[in-house]
Amino acid sequence: MSIKKFLTSRAFFISLALAIIIVALLLALTMNMLKSYTHHGISYAVPELSGMTLEEAKSAAEATLLQVEVLDSVYNKNAEPGTVVDQVPKSMKKVKEGRVIFLTMNSMEPEKVKLPKLTDISFRQAQVLLETCGLTIDSISYEPSEFNDLVLLVRQDSTVVREGDMLIRGSAVDLVIGQSKGNMETRLPDLFGLFMEEAKDKLTDARLNMGVILYDRTITTKDDTLNARIWRQMPEPKTTFKVYLGTSVDLWLTVDQDKLIREIPEN
Repeated sequence: MSIKKFLTSRAFFISLALAIIIVALLLALTMNMLKSYTHHGISYAVPELSGMTLEEAKSAAEATLLQVEVLDSVYNKNAEPGTVVDQVPKSMKKVKEGRVIFLTMNSMEPEKVKLPKLTDISFRQAQVLLETCGLTIDSISYEPSEFNDLVLLVRQDSTVVREGDMLIRGSAVDLVIGQSKGNMETRLPDLFGLFMEEAKDKLTDARLNMGVILYDRTITTKDDTLNARIWRQMPEPKTTFKVYLGTSVDLWLTVDQDKLIREIPEN
């Protein structure tokens, strides 16, 4: 029988059909085996691990056929030491069996940094050094000195601190700055509409201190406190252009949008 006759014969079509059926069955069997091996379509919700110790987090993860691994540690004074403060993936996200949840743990002790040399350098230099090592300025005071604008003393909680002392990262220090005659005043910044942290930075740059903080009745929750902005300050920048270095500025904060609309004076 010639090839042409065979390709058009009944026997050829029967063989071809059988081959297609066998291949299809093999593909179906292979796919089912792969699904079984990889647990295709089966997923687990990531549990909420925040606030748990490492052992508690391991137990909670294993209960849902997942694993945990510590990725990093930080210090959060608002969380219990030795507990989970962050996780990846986040809770309730669907993942496959055996997935690793990476944890960020809260350190047992706050991270400390070494205080750099701040005395006998300018205020600006000291400000940069403090920001670099993760410390902040709480207040600024001035003492008469022939060395104008140099840092004379550094305190924390009324105690003198010196170069090399270990301080908690994120904590604040008080600076005593030298002041010669003829350099007593600075321009009062206008803080209207600023958030608290923005206002603190502006006051520090102007060598001034934050005074009394007053919240109005619209501030009722923690979120309100974070979202509050300044609608009034004393001294008032419209009438007071310059103040003495180290002056404290009192601030009034609100989330009332009507108070945060500044009136435009008529010509």
